[in-house]
Amino acid sequence: MNVFRDSRPAAADRPSEPPPLPQPTTGLRQRLGELRGPGVRPRPLDARALAALAANPGCRRRALLDGAGVDKTALAGALGSPAAFGQSQFALARGNSFEARVKADGGADLMLLLYERMGGGAEAPEPGRTAVPDLSAAGPEGRAARTALALREATATGGWTLLDHPLLTLDVAGSPAYLEPDAVVVHPDGGWTVVEIKSFPMIDGSADPAKVGAAARQAAVYVLALQRVAAQVLASTGRPVTVRDQVLLVCPKDFANLPTAEAVDIRKQLATTRRQLQRLTKVEEIAAQLPPGTTFDLRLADDGKTVTRSAAELAEAVESVDAAYAPECLSACELAFHCREQARAAGAVESLGRGVRGELGGLRTVEEVLAAARTEGGADGAEGAGATAARAPDGDTDAPAAEALRRAAALRAEALAEAGPGGARDTAGRPTGRADGAEGATACR
Repeated sequence: MNVFRDSRPAAADRPSEPPPLPQPTTGLRQRLGELRGPGVRPRPLDARALAALAANPGCRRRALLDGAGVDKTALAGALGSPAAFGQSQFALARGNSFEARVKADGGADLMLLLYERMGGGAEAPEPGRTAVPDLSAAGPEGRAARTALALREATATGGWTLLDHPLLTLDVAGSPAYLEPDAVVVHPDGGWTVVEIKSFPMIDGSADPAKVGAAARQAAVYVLALQRVAAQVLASTGRPVTVRDQVLLVCPKDFANLPTAEAVDIRKQLATTRRQLQRLTKVEEIAAQLPPGTTFDLRLADDGKTVTRSAAELAEAVESVDAAYAPECLSACELAFHCREQARAAGAVESLGRGVRGELGGLRTVEEVLAAARTEGGADGAEGAGATAARAPDGDTDAPAAEALRRAAALRAEALAEAGPGGARDTAGRPTGRADGAEGATACR
């Protein structure tokens, strides 16, 4: 049993607890349990998964699997396409060690960094005077309620307050998600700031832009969850609360283990994440469209590790839900390698990237693209660029893309023809002979 210090005021003065997060209906909970399999506990959604989900809101497959709490890592392994990414144990241990150092002595170093970057006109936090409430409680619902209550109390009291690993809630496509930021700081003016502690370094005051961007998208999810609590505070007390759209990113300085920090503006990520999460189809709607009896249960053996269900059955269940694959999924989704294989087998242009997909209009497969690129002069493009005027049927919505493809194919044919004998091509249109050697290189100059 978890025991925590109850620092709340008497019941008469105690602020009312926030309303519970909307839970799935009994029928939906039962259906999601069937999708996972009997006795399988749901995998919790974290901010990193939500940020990846928001980056690809059109993927109904991920929305359903994440909403149902399916273990996508185990599912990908059973399908024969295991995820090839993840954080090493060494990186996890290093990150935990660095976070513990940043939060040592009641978070004195952390609060000093925050004051230097985002303190505003408030008084500097004195060592040992920052309130650090105990947020322990039974179960995620209890911890989330305790966090919301601690935020209210700290806002009403004033002064500096550090919430270490609070638990926040967010409704995602009709399914509740519990999120745990590294820290949230309450300022003396009542404002709330999200703190992200990462183990990648800041060298000469700058860090890897890709990693900073990922941290900003992750922090945007936390800010959205905090805004929900702030709205509840306003509704119950009439006091507006400012959730800052700047977060504090804490990283090791240079090549040492000393912490440094910078304020990161996440307004763009916040607006994008909010819009994308709102676009997600409700999990209940996706589940209702599945064939009867669909389940992603791996049917593990008594050892809890051996999968007894065939890969063909699992693939059929997975393919019953539409996916929206893009190369970016490879760094964000455990099922990305399976989806890539399916996209390549179908010749889908999505496997080439969202940018290419957007340029091709209604052309959906590589075969359609190659057919549209054929010039009227034949496969060898002998008539040249001048013979590639588009003659698409009236009303053909693919005419602009097809015309551009024919133009590109003709220019390529002209370049190969000018390369001389080395410009000969095989039946697939690929250069043969010495087009890629010295003669071709000289002619192309």
